[in-house]
Amino acid sequence: MIINATAIRQGMILDVDQALWRVMKTQHVTPGKGVACMQVEMRNIETGNKTNKRFNSTEKVERITLSQRKMQFLYEDGGNYHFMDMESYEQISLADDMMEEAKPYLLPDMEVEIECHEERPLNVRMPQHVVLTVVECDASLKGQTATSSYKPGVLETGASIMVPPYLESGTKIKVNTETGEYMERA
Repeated sequence: MIINATAIRQGMILDVDQALWRVMKTQHVTPGKGVACMQVEMRNIETGNKTNKRFNSTEKVERITLSQRKMQFLYEDGGNYHFMDMESYEQISLADDMMEEAKPYLLPDMEVEIECHEERPLNVRMPQHVVLTVVECDASLKGQTATSSYKPGVLETGASIMVPPYLESGTKIKVNTETGEYMERA
């Protein structure tokens, strides 16, 4: 599928120079003089090499269409993440480098979508938000609730997150998996 360069988003798989690349980060740059462009950080799926590429806003890029399979995360052992297909009960194992965006929010028995290209798994798509428990955070100070400052907290998966000052350890919260930010109490 051919898309405009301004439609490139994190997690997409692109075909650039006859190679498949996973988009890691994007930034829309609008200089004061000249044409707007997309600054894209990509990782080659085959070799693992990273590169930064600048696409002119009028350029067209080929986005690879991926088939999606609902799978359940089973467990992790030594850098391999094991998933089970919800329909066929077939199990697959994915390497640690494919799990970069999903690792901070992944719990056993969680359902995710595995995106495949020609039956080869390429990407793990997490739900828009997940419910996780805050296991550690600083105590709130009296009078600090009026400010909009956040305090550091640690989720049950080990990921760090900034939470409102009124939250305590043991609280279940909704976390946006795309931005990694606190949304609300669950």
